[in-house]
Amino acid sequence: MHNAHHEMARNATPSAARATAGKATRGPARSTARSAALTAALVSALALGALAAAPAPGPSAGAAAPAALARFTHQPVRWAACPDQDLAKAGLSCADISVPLDYRHPRGRTIKVAVSRLAATRPDRLGVLLHGTGGGPGGRGLNGPLLTSAAMGPALAGRFDLIGMDPRGVGRSTRINCGLTGEWFRSAGLDRAGFDESVTYEKQQVERCQRKYPDLLPYFTTRNTARDMDLIRTLLKTPKISYIGISYGTYLGAVYTQMFPGRADRVVLDSALDPARTPAQAFPALGAANERYLDDWARWTAGRNAEYGLGRTGHEVRATVQRIIARAARRPLQIGKYQADEHIIPSLLAGILADDRYFAEQAGIVRELHRAARGERFEPSELLREYLSPPDGELDNALSMNIAIFCGDASAPRDLGWYWRNVQHSRATQPVYGPLANTVFPCAFWPRKPLEAPTRVGNGHPAMIVQSTGDTRTVYEGAMALHRALPASRMVTLRNVRRHGLYGLYPNRCVTDAVNAYLASGRQPNTDVTCDREP
Repeated sequence: MHNAHHEMARNATPSAARATAGKATRGPARSTARSAALTAALVSALALGALAAAPAPGPSAGAAAPAALARFTHQPVRWAACPDQDLAKAGLSCADISVPLDYRHPRGRTIKVAVSRLAATRPDRLGVLLHGTGGGPGGRGLNGPLLTSAAMGPALAGRFDLIGMDPRGVGRSTRINCGLTGEWFRSAGLDRAGFDESVTYEKQQVERCQRKYPDLLPYFTTRNTARDMDLIRTLLKTPKISYIGISYGTYLGAVYTQMFPGRADRVVLDSALDPARTPAQAFPALGAANERYLDDWARWTAGRNAEYGLGRTGHEVRATVQRIIARAARRPLQIGKYQADEHIIPSLLAGILADDRYFAEQAGIVRELHRAARGERFEPSELLREYLSPPDGELDNALSMNIAIFCGDASAPRDLGWYWRNVQHSRATQPVYGPLANTVFPCAFWPRKPLEAPTRVGNGHPAMIVQSTGDTRTVYEGAMALHRALPASRMVTLRNVRRHGLYGLYPNRCVTDAVNAYLASGRQPNTDVTCDREP
């Protein structure tokens, strides 16, 4: 992504607390987290996007000269109690800042970006720490300071002004709600008829956005969000900002270091994307990672067949999952008042099978799907109901921004035969997730080319990249690619864990200590760090 916020936090955690969205945050599935995940990661944030291609011009490319931005750089920042009661009770203040819709024409239309602040409380202040989007793209970030301060502890958190942000298009900022009818990240199905249904569906989702927001969509891009970040830096009167971003936020942070050299301080990039791949190029890698997770979960579940009844071996459990999908292809499963077809179930499975601490909850949801496939009538559990419900306003906002950023940042192949061939090729080794990871991309139907080339990331700025080896949303190979693109970075690898989003979201003392030591001192460890799963 999914908002208490961090979609990522719930992205995959069935028992995680409810939050809101941004492919942001509601239980394992719905929030932005779900969206984020599903998109960005598998998504993603679900879901996931990275981009790059031809080198993009330097820091000022596509932007007006500083003098032309004076009405923005000299605006007052009026901090007041946050409208969100949870944020206000936690001591955060909020403000709205005005930014140009189009930085090339700053005298034109303006939009709003909402920011939050948890002010430093200690005299040995270290500066400003900005939180990027909570995933997605489309993840909210106003509550980012709460998650980070909890992970940092009061002594370290008190040394920073912790700044959250709902990026342009998201949450309390000027936002879009395309009125999408469901997840855009859906499986292509079991045959050509299913694929053709997906083509029609994705076209319709793009048309909904284009009809409502033709004047806004071209300017909802990663590069413009990075420009908004630098305007925030200017308004906070600091020469440099530290930054922490999760999932898609890692790409946003990397782009910022590239566009604005010398203006970043400490940079933490958690669950990272390959900056040299467009989303359409990156998503297929998610298929294999999710199939591996499915195998691990199936073996665990097989050992508890008396409880779940899904199979006595991993092979049998996997076969049960594939039969559920095949049954839904013949006729959508009826689960209470909801229906789930061959397009939805793989997406749902990608949403729930994403954190290996919750195998039991995940097996319970698959058991419900199995009952429905056998024709039983029952009311779904709350978790499954969340996955099956149509998008509410928050999730619609997150899903809409997924499409807007992905398609505004980089073009995607328009040849439908290319997608179909990839889907068919994937089936042999990825029978559940191949048709999902290779499905036709909404950007195949985007009516205009991006206004700017994607940013080619490659610079010497130090950064700390944090990644689990089994991440199903942003795969480990993508983080290694970012590590190579930022040769002064250090990698903190959490081994033998399948989880997306770590710092402040997943309990591991080794990871937390490594990030906190870097934030406190600004010094990188001498070598990359390897952490192990804790009991």
